[in-house]
Amino acid sequence: MSLRNVAFGLSGIGIGTGFASFFFGKSSPSSSQVQTPSSSQTVGFPKGPNGTINAVGSDINPSEFFRYGFPGPVADVESREEFISCYNRQTRNPHWVVEHITKESLAAKNGDRKNSYFIEDEKIPEIFRGRLRDYFRSGYDRGHQAPAANAKFSQNAMNETFYLTNMCPQVGEGFNRDYWAHLEYFCRQLTESYNSVRIVTGPLYLPKVDPVDGKTKVCYEVIGTPPNIAVPTHFFKLIVGEKPVKNPSSESISIAAFVLPNKPISNETKLTDFEIPVDALERSAGLQFFQKVPENRKKPLCKEVRCQITVREFQKALPPPKSLPSLPAPK
Repeated sequence: MSLRNVAFGLSGIGIGTGFASFFFGKSSPSSSQVQTPSSSQTVGFPKGPNGTINAVGSDINPSEFFRYGFPGPVADVESREEFISCYNRQTRNPHWVVEHITKESLAAKNGDRKNSYFIEDEKIPEIFRGRLRDYFRSGYDRGHQAPAANAKFSQNAMNETFYLTNMCPQVGEGFNRDYWAHLEYFCRQLTESYNSVRIVTGPLYLPKVDPVDGKTKVCYEVIGTPPNIAVPTHFFKLIVGEKPVKNPSSESISIAAFVLPNKPISNETKLTDFEIPVDALERSAGLQFFQKVPENRKKPLCKEVRCQITVREFQKALPPPKSLPSLPAPK
């Protein structure tokens, strides 16, 4: 797919021309990972002989603030049985969720979502925690990022998908219960073509042109009591198909990235209309993928398999969460 066609497709799914230029702007060189400064480090200027900053007329040392504690940001990374999540305390949504599925893992049927509960994650500090009441009458589904259907191999694995740290507010009818569910099923179908399938899923908050003043802005709803959970404008799925090879040095991976608007989508819409280049996803999400993979070992997944959804009848409304006698104590 050409960049011109991709840009046209982005406009068609509600991203708009403002975001198309944002997506396809000039790439910047990769920067090294920034390390968290310690209280003994000075930020920005060399130290003088007395341990303070060499600045004209004053002795300043801003890093001394860190002796009170480093302000953050902090990303809460949690390893579960079927997925790993990285939680964003500001938006109360995941930054991303990484999954691994195989034909064998999907074949095992030891978990049943009827035995699972939506549950608050007590490992998150209370001030930053998403709560069940935040979704109550919000008009949005608690949308799994790692779907429960991918974790049927164990009841515990399935239960862990119901933590609110694995949820984002998603439009229900026409999206979470329809097109998004079909995309999740497409990912499971890929285990017929690939020995191993890895999936990265997460929310996006994308800009669009304000029709009033013509300026490009990021606008999203916030739900909760008090309002604190951001409603993503879009969601992404990055899919990696792996096949076994005899020589690891010749191993290649098949990749596809999709960005979907958080709104009802007709089942007649082609999945490839939402396909975007990986570097465009990186630029919009502020994430990096495949830094350690040479370009000649990356293949386009949608040239190897047919990227299209299979429309199936999914549950149109999730049952209300069961009441728990008590929440488990944080470990």
